[in-house]
Amino acid sequence: MADLPGPDQGAEETEPPRDPAHEQARKIVPALAEGELVKVGWASNQAEAELIQGLLLENGIPSTHRRSMGFDVPDFLAAGPRDIYVPASGAAAARELLPDSGVAADDGQDDGPQLAQALKIAAVLLLVGGGVALLAWLLQPAG
Repeated sequence: MADLPGPDQGAEETEPPRDPAHEQARKIVPALAEGELVKVGWASNQAEAELIQGLLLENGIPSTHRRSMGFDVPDFLAAGPRDIYVPASGAAAARELLPDSGVAADDGQDDGPQLAQALKIAAVLLLVGGGVALLAWLLQPAG
């Protein structure tokens, strides 16, 4: 990552930023903004995802986040885990920034939190279903 130009290098400032979106676009290093989107990590909620996006943007890496699979119900709003995606050319640099935070995906497919949550939900549903079936059997009149 040391051989890539930083967001402030190689660009002459000719005009001040017009709006926040223009200011953000000026921070992006073009070499880190090419290719398909690749998952580089996850966040526990929307606020954490936006914090990670800010960290990546300050280092010239554009990013986006979306609700993790299984948590894409609109009623959750800001709750629930988010997956962090960056362009393929910026994936290595993003993973260098994120490993100490505990949110980096080693292979780009970190399904640990999703799998654990799915197993918990399945276990609870199985226990509740078994309890209801047992209660229904006990309450049956002897016939």
